[in-house]
Amino acid sequence: HVQLVESGGDSVQAGGSLRLSCVISKITVNRYCSGWFRRLPGQEREGVAGVNSDDKKYYSDSVKGRFTVSRDNVNNALYLEMNNLKPEDTGLYICAIVTCGTWSGSIWGQGTQVTVS
Repeated sequence: HVQLVESGGDSVQAGGSLRLSCVISKITVNRYCSGWFRRLPGQEREGVAGVNSDDKKYYSDSVKGRFTVSRDNVNNALYLEMNNLKPEDTGLYICAIVTCGTWSGSIWGQGTQVTVS
């Protein structure tokens, strides 16, 4: 079955950077639309960044200009480069296969924790 496994979460200071990875198995990542979500403490899961099969990318307003999503077709992986991190970015970051151009996910990873202090 399809699996998404995230890694790269860590504890960093405000203003720092992290790069999250999501390795996807059983499907070819560039034939699907995929994205990153996060669950902030006490809040519902929210979409952060997505990339369509044509490589068009989209972001939530809260991360636009700070986060960059990219896809690695060789390693069949999805990445999230996060810069200028803020304490309010603290949460569980989850990658998913999504309906193109939306925040509607269908297959989810387990998540990786990001803590910004």
